[in-house]
Amino acid sequence: MKKKILSSIWVMGVLALAVFCLSACDRELDVQQSYPFTVETMPVQKDIIKGQTAEIRCTLKRGGDFADTRYTIRYFQPDGKGTLKMDDGTVFKPNDRYPLTKDVFRLYYTSLSTDRQTIDVYVEDSFGKMQQLTFSFNNEKAEDKEKSAIVVTKALNDANG
Repeated sequence: MKKKILSSIWVMGVLALAVFCLSACDRELDVQQSYPFTVETMPVQKDIIKGQTAEIRCTLKRGGDFADTRYTIRYFQPDGKGTLKMDDGTVFKPNDRYPLTKDVFRLYYTSLSTDRQTIDVYVEDSFGKMQQLTFSFNNEKAEDKEKSAIVVTKALNDANG
C-alpha cells in the first residue's frame, strides 16, 4: 500500500512537472526587432542671412541592429521660408518622407527669407519610433553684419593706436 501511494505521488509529480515545462514552451522565437535610437548633431549656427546655407551634421545612433529596420527623414517649416537638402543632393519637400540610408549624414538648410526661421526634422524607423530635432535661425541682415564688422574694426583700430 505504501508503495502504491509513493508511486502515485511520484507519477503526479512527474505529470505536474511535465505540464509546467510544456506550458512554458512557445514555438515562436522571440526576436527583438525594434530598438531605441537617437539622432545627434554637431552645434549649428544660430544666425543666417537670406541666401546663406547652414550645414547640419547628423549621426544616427542605434540602440541595436535589426537588419530589416528602415529609417526615413522628413521636415516641416513652421516659421520662415527656406529649402532643406541632403548631402546626396536630394531636395526635401515639406512633410514628404525620404529613405535614410546612412548613419552619418549632412543636411543643408538655405534661407529664402529675412524673417526668423524654424525647421523641425523628423527621423522615424519602420516600427513607428520617432525622433524630432528643431533648428531655429535668427535673421541677420547683411547690412547689420557689415555694420557690426565696421564697429569691431574701428574698436580694434582705436585700441591699437
